[in-house]
Amino acid sequence: MKIGPYEIHTLETGRFALDGGAMFGIVPFVFWSKTNPPDDRRRINLAARCLLIRGNGKIILVDDGNGDKWNDKLKDIYRLDTSQQDIVRSLKKHGLTPDDVTDVILTHLHFDHAGGSTVRMNSEVVPTFKNAKYYVQKKHWELSQNPTEKDRGSFMRDDYMPLKEHGVLELVDGEFEIFPGIEMLVCNGHTAAQQLPKISDGKTSLLFCCDLFPTVSHLPYPYVMAYDVRPLVTIEEKKKVLGRAYEEKWVLFFEHDPATEAVTVKPSEKGFVIDQKMAIG
Repeated sequence: MKIGPYEIHTLETGRFALDGGAMFGIVPFVFWSKTNPPDDRRRINLAARCLLIRGNGKIILVDDGNGDKWNDKLKDIYRLDTSQQDIVRSLKKHGLTPDDVTDVILTHLHFDHAGGSTVRMNSEVVPTFKNAKYYVQKKHWELSQNPTEKDRGSFMRDDYMPLKEHGVLELVDGEFEIFPGIEMLVCNGHTAAQQLPKISDGKTSLLFCCDLFPTVSHLPYPYVMAYDVRPLVTIEEKKKVLGRAYEEKWVLFFEHDPATEAVTVKPSEKGFVIDQKMAIG
């Protein structure tokens, strides 16, 4: 997909699984299991899908997946699978290596979004993209230093503390244009100061939905994850974003949906539903 000066590509970094009940909160099993069939441990299949943005002299990543610093116990719990895809192989398909990346926009620091930010080399954990700057919202960084008991399990310090130690971390604050044509929207329902990049040239716009809408199944307003620290805020944020997405004809890009990369939406009696599915390429 081409938006202004940027070429936009999907990067697949592997698959993993999370508890289906946690992914859908108060929504009963009988509903979510129809579109997200669970395994024998009630986990559902999820993608760890990122964006590659090339243009204006930049090679930008939006999130970087789970990474590979996992022990066997955690690999089993989260059914982590990088046998077919990981971020290095996905970059290689575009003629790139990790050293070519200039910037990494981290939507937030949960392990399935920032785990690929660092890599273990011998006994040290170092930035994966050594020539890049990594961007995180200041308020979210502050949360990561002292997470609540509810969300502590989502933060793994080896994913992000080395970024500060190696001087490649950039803290940003609020909604602003981080690069020409790339605007950051900030949401606070899932976690404090989750930043969602919107790429636009005035005609075509794409929103990286991150954990506001992890999958297409989360488009209905009540379908909110139990992981969200402020679920009622999430619902209001979903209403606001879906209204704008319809009025301004945004493409919504899904980080975790195992089958669908992106959609446009249209109104329905109960909110908004899929209008058209598409692949970004």
